[in-house]
Amino acid sequence: MKIKRTGSAVWSGDLKSGKGTVSTASGALEDHPYGFGSRFESAGGTNPEELIGAAHAGCFTMALSLILGEAGLTAERMETTAVVTLERGDDGFSIPAIHLQLEAAIPGAEDAQFQELAAKAKAGCPVSKLLRAEITLDAELV
Repeated sequence: MKIKRTGSAVWSGDLKSGKGTVSTASGALEDHPYGFGSRFESAGGTNPEELIGAAHAGCFTMALSLILGEAGLTAERMETTAVVTLERGDDGFSIPAIHLQLEAAIPGAEDAQFQELAAKAKAGCPVSKLLRAEITLDAELV
């Protein structure tokens, strides 16, 4: 089974003064603004790093829910924050790290088991795997 989901971006102008929007096919984001200010300064709008963080946090938390269920456990509540680090190096900008911070209330769970299941979810969630994936590109000049 293959499920395809679509996100898109539109950009006009140069890097610093240009403006862009991001959208998702589901409509969760529709022409949501992003730009230099929202990425590198404190201006309103979104940025790719926080979108990656939200995707990773959501994917990891759902994966952990599945793994907990397989172990006979159900979470009352799990809250995951993904901190995505963007840094400038000699070869330009990169994302060298994502830190997942999880706070969970899981009745009947022992800490050692919880740590093991959380690590399994971190390694196995599709977004974690994506961040190790081959990336392909088709580019067309019109």
